[in-house]
Amino acid sequence: METLKILGSRLCALRKEKGLRQVDIAKILGITQTHYQRIEKGKINIPTLTLCILADYFEVSTDYLLGRSEER
Repeated sequence: METLKILGSRLCALRKEKGLRQVDIAKILGITQTHYQRIEKGKINIPTLTLCILADYFEVSTDYLLGRSEER
């Protein structure tokens, strides 16, 4: 599985664990729901700062989000 797909899959799972909708995360990031949806589908790359914001929000490492580690 490529990195963008892993990132999207993990973001989706983490979001669902918290009982959030895509629009909720999009608002946190200051982007549209459509843009966030494309991130979860592994269609687009994200800036490093966005990756860090998401890791902090979900309290996981960036390595976990990128599939480089199984440890959250």
